[in-house]
Amino acid sequence: MPPSPVKTILLVDDDSDILESMRTILENKGYRILVARDGNAGLTVAERDNPDLIVLDMMMPKKSGFLVLEKLKSRPGGLIPTIMITGNEGSRHRAYAEMLGVRDYIRKPFALEKLVKSVEKVLEGESKPNDDDQ
Repeated sequence: MPPSPVKTILLVDDDSDILESMRTILENKGYRILVARDGNAGLTVAERDNPDLIVLDMMMPKKSGFLVLEKLKSRPGGLIPTIMITGNEGSRHRAYAEMLGVRDYIRKPFALEKLVKSVEKVLEGESKPNDDDQ
């Protein structure tokens, strides 16, 4: 069986420490990683490179994760599979993110293994958001 093509993941977060941690673990798992440090840059990279998955922070400068999701949802190809990460505790935010089509919603701080499991599930085609903390 031929090896499957390398999946590309766009990480969009303004926190350099979190960004580098996510980049390191996902690169070590064999993914190609693109990085954007604010919502505007995230949109530009997403539209230019059409990644297989986006890991998107909710609260960022220039354009929030919600505005990025709204914009990507209206593009001709539809929403790129997205995992939203956030330090926000509000259930309204989660409900809105899920309404916009995110595949998973992970609250910060999170174990990097939890992110890896979510990435693997989404890239394998499981589209239902999960709420387990394992």
